[in-house]
Amino acid sequence: MIVVAVLGYLITPDHSPYCNHQQLEIAIRNPGFTVKMLQVKQPQKVPECNVFHKMLFGQPDRYQTIPIERYREVGDSVYVHLLDAGKEAEIGYKRSEICDDQPVITKKFILGTDRYGRDVLSQLLIGTRISLAVGGISVFIALVIGILIGSIAGYFRGWVDDVLMWFINVVWSIPTLLLVIAISFALGKGFWQIFMAIGLTMWVDVARVVRGQIISLREKEFVEAGKALGYNSLHIIWKHILPNVSGTVIVIAASNFSSAILMEAGLSFLGIGVQPPTPSWGMMMKENYAYIVLDNAYLAIIPGIAIMLLVLSFMLIGNALRNALSVRN
Repeated sequence: MIVVAVLGYLITPDHSPYCNHQQLEIAIRNPGFTVKMLQVKQPQKVPECNVFHKMLFGQPDRYQTIPIERYREVGDSVYVHLLDAGKEAEIGYKRSEICDDQPVITKKFILGTDRYGRDVLSQLLIGTRISLAVGGISVFIALVIGILIGSIAGYFRGWVDDVLMWFINVVWSIPTLLLVIAISFALGKGFWQIFMAIGLTMWVDVARVVRGQIISLREKEFVEAGKALGYNSLHIIWKHILPNVSGTVIVIAASNFSSAILMEAGLSFLGIGVQPPTPSWGMMMKENYAYIVLDNAYLAIIPGIAIMLLVLSFMLIGNALRNALSVRN
């Protein structure tokens, strides 16, 4: 999934920005649907993008594609029958109006199309970026805040610990989802706002665990030896104590990564997460959940399976890293 997220638009069938190429004529088509497309030149010339730009932001469509059933060539004109149109619905195009190399192409939608006629596979692949970005950035924010506050509270104890624990307990007492919604409303709806909102609510678990681990380690002999050698508190915490709690922190980070992905999907489903037209697995479920009781349940099930697999993957990776990086073992 990380490879898919990095390659992005280079591997998606729909290379347009946000994979938002809509064709209502082919809306709600089953997986494996194949259709012929007439390529008509755009009114304005579309600039070419380099590979790096295309990988990150996509490439605007060079041609306007029109779904057709069949076509015939007469002189310097091409006459086409539109898809699902009447027998007499024939439209003619001049040769100068269509693509010179391939006027008609065959396009296959491996996972079908949604209600707007967009390619479901392309939406699913680009949605990987959102889930991984939300998890990575949110967990990074949570780790920085949680480790900082937990280390200070656990190492210095006394009134510093009392004040910080009071603040941690206050944040802990607020339901996470409600706090995320409140922060989202305060920061506004958007791509980066959802990262901040989730990250600012997930640091409490990290802080409590780090504090408890440091309280048990601060009395060990190697900490006393560091103090005797004249090392300052920052050096002792960073070089000697935190490496001994890294295994636990990694497991919590993996768990928080999974929680962040689920939280982003839930917020997008509620309409306060990542906003259209940015593809998101939660947004895909929101747009297609009504089809669960119809014949097109796969439109909502496919992104749900993707979320499940990504969450399971990070939980397994977290457990494996805990065993591999354990200092005591």
